[in-house]
Amino acid sequence: MEIKADKKVLTSKEAPKAVGPYSLGIQTGNFVFLSGQLGIDPQTGDFIQGGVEKQTEQVLTNLKNILMSNDMSMGDIVKTTVFLQDMKDFPSMNAVYSIFFEDDPPARSTIQVAALPKGGLIEIEAIAVPG
Repeated sequence: MEIKADKKVLTSKEAPKAVGPYSLGIQTGNFVFLSGQLGIDPQTGDFIQGGVEKQTEQVLTNLKNILMSNDMSMGDIVKTTVFLQDMKDFPSMNAVYSIFFEDDPPARSTIQVAALPKGGLIEIEAIAVPG
């Protein structure tokens, strides 16, 4: 017997459009999977200037906006994966990240990658459980 979970595609006018053939997020059952966000301003389509700190702030704002557009919040996030172009940026990223997750932060992995789409300095993906 095959069981197929319902799948809802998440959208938001307050987040950048996908830069490829993927959805901003998918909700299936009790889980929400948010695609990696870059430090792109949704209004201009350009990266935010100001280094990894400003890009981290924009990445997390984009994730927050996707969640809020779908009646969720940052408090629903249970796991993030942070992709850094340079691990030397870890302390700067961490300082901004801690502002968005002051209480009960989610589990997290952080890895350095050779490159990110469009030359970004940081990308963050997330898993959330609404409620």
